[in-house]
Amino acid sequence: MSRVASGAVLAVSMRWTDRAIGLVSTILLARLLVPDDFGVVAMASLVVGLVDVVLDLGVAAALIQRGHCDDDDYSSAWTIRLIQAGSAAILIAALASLAGEYFRDPRVVPVLLLMAATTMIGGLENIGIVTFQKSLSFGKDFKFVFFRRVVGFLATLLLAWYLRNYWAMPLGALIGRAFGVFLSYRMHAFRPRLTLSRFRHIWSVSQWMLVRNVGIYVDSRLDTLVVGRRFDAATVGGYTLADSVAAMPSTELLAPLGRVLFPAFVNVRDDAQTLKRVFLLSVSVQALVALPAATGLALVANEAVVLLLGERWLFVVPFIRLLALVYGATSIVHAAGYLLLTLGKVRLIAMLTWAKVGIFAVGLTVPWVVDTALHIAAWRLVVACVGALGTLVLLVRVVPSVALRDLLASTWRPMAATAVMAGALLAMPPIVQGALPQLVLLMLVGAALYALVLAALWRLAGRPDGGEAYLLAKLRGLQGRR
Repeated sequence: MSRVASGAVLAVSMRWTDRAIGLVSTILLARLLVPDDFGVVAMASLVVGLVDVVLDLGVAAALIQRGHCDDDDYSSAWTIRLIQAGSAAILIAALASLAGEYFRDPRVVPVLLLMAATTMIGGLENIGIVTFQKSLSFGKDFKFVFFRRVVGFLATLLLAWYLRNYWAMPLGALIGRAFGVFLSYRMHAFRPRLTLSRFRHIWSVSQWMLVRNVGIYVDSRLDTLVVGRRFDAATVGGYTLADSVAAMPSTELLAPLGRVLFPAFVNVRDDAQTLKRVFLLSVSVQALVALPAATGLALVANEAVVLLLGERWLFVVPFIRLLALVYGATSIVHAAGYLLLTLGKVRLIAMLTWAKVGIFAVGLTVPWVVDTALHIAAWRLVVACVGALGTLVLLVRVVPSVALRDLLASTWRPMAATAVMAGALLAMPPIVQGALPQLVLLMLVGAALYALVLAALWRLAGRPDGGEAYLLAKLRGLQGRR
């Protein structure tokens, strides 16, 4: 538990450092570029992401789940990933013209060709750095991600200042990816070789990972693909930027925990009681943080956009509000996905993910759903809530030791405190003038009210073990050390 806790702190710090750099980059790029520029890159990124995930065999996850791995395992995984990257680059280049026709924007074609080269370069990254995550050495993982991100950020920013067009983003990504390859060999002594001797072992784990990953990508990007087809580049750019901003307080907080939870769950999967205890604690902590963060962003979206992006981006505020709630709903079942993955239920996860895709696709046949980009975002919220409920039902049926009452006991207090906070902020009239003072006031009032209500509910419940007790113990330990 101590290693998991320290790993979680490092992983969250790593991800939020990365996202802080990304947020600063987004704010500065939003000032230097226009929504149309973001739209061109977003269209091209959709194609790259789809091709990449279709050919992704999940070799890193396979190495983590296998437990002990030797050099042949790592070299085989590196060879598979290299073949994947080469195939993806060729396919992206081949689809460039068709993508330009689909999005009705010829500027997408050359951008895709550059992104194909970036994908190929990324395939050369040293597979040895997977051991950072596998052995819970998140300090090294932090350094790798941080320095790679900083180089890409600086390159993109300088190029945007000089070029003042959309080319800054794909060129900056290329530089960042190339530096990441160089850094991976500097930070890890392993030197892979071309071999497929362990392909069957890796494939036995990764085949359903492939189906799952494709489903996750389609589930999270199908709405953007539809928006890109039906609306102009400026709308696509605004929708994509809103999606990125909406994910920051919830998904971007939980995503790094997955780097800790997956290997941690794997390490204790043979001890049912310990596994249950670690899982319920992770659910409680995630709900404690992600729910108020996602809801809070939805409530202060107008002030945040005016302050950070500028008034020309105000049209993305409704998108941010809906999409923030989407990520809030998915945060409830974030740890459940890793628990099912640990128990080898990848096939069930894949089937559930594709069921969500099917529900979303059925909604696209309804004229009202595709009438506006905002309606598409609203339908995505409906599907996210249905998917979260389906995941909980699947978890309770597959893992008998985890009951629905356990999940409710771990999450009802954060949900109730979040609801009280939201109601109070919605009822509060404007008190101060200006986006910055109003944003600060809303954040302070919301945070204080949430903390007070949560503490009161925890005390009324008899101070049970859970996220509140865990975080309080960590804070007291930190204070004692100081």
